[in-house]
Amino acid sequence: MNKKYLRKIFKEYKGIMKTSELYANGISKYEVKKLIHMRILERISKGYYKLTSQDISDIGIVMRRLPDAVICFDTALFFYGYSDRTPFEIHIAVDKDISKAKVKFNYPFVKPYYVEPYLLSLGVEKTKIDDTEVKIYSRDRLICDCLKYEKKMEIELFNKAITSYIKDPKKNISKLMEYAKIRRVEKKVYDKIGTWL
Repeated sequence: MNKKYLRKIFKEYKGIMKTSELYANGISKYEVKKLIHMRILERISKGYYKLTSQDISDIGIVMRRLPDAVICFDTALFFYGYSDRTPFEIHIAVDKDISKAKVKFNYPFVKPYYVEPYLLSLGVEKTKIDDTEVKIYSRDRLICDCLKYEKKMEIELFNKAITSYIKDPKKNISKLMEYAKIRRVEKKVYDKIGTWL
């Protein structure tokens, strides 16, 4: 198997290919096994492969497999600097109707949150994490989610998120109130954040 051809096709698929995509590009089941044995190809999870020589971030793997997923909660808090804890898992919001098997990862570790479709796209922005374009909840949507699920969060993490948001010059109060109304946390916004604004 020509390594140059392999590099070319993997680049077209953003570094990760499904078994069906390998077959569609003329690589047989036998060749896949042989390439794995030769340590040219690496199986990253059931039905997904990458070139051993390629370094793909954990977020890159998740986003290639679940392009509609949205980075949320602990991962988003860490990205915005609202938490200093590196998350053990990648927290993602996905459509509640998605197949659970599709969201099951051997690696990297993923914590999925199943969301109503109309809420999944609320407050989504695009950014880059580890050279991968991702969807992520905006600061304002993220804080509304923290307020909504305050009782499920550690107090220390919750307090750090709120105080960091209050100090953040990039916060957008009109957006915060718009999302708070939809998420039904307006009273919490006034109670927890209102006096500081």
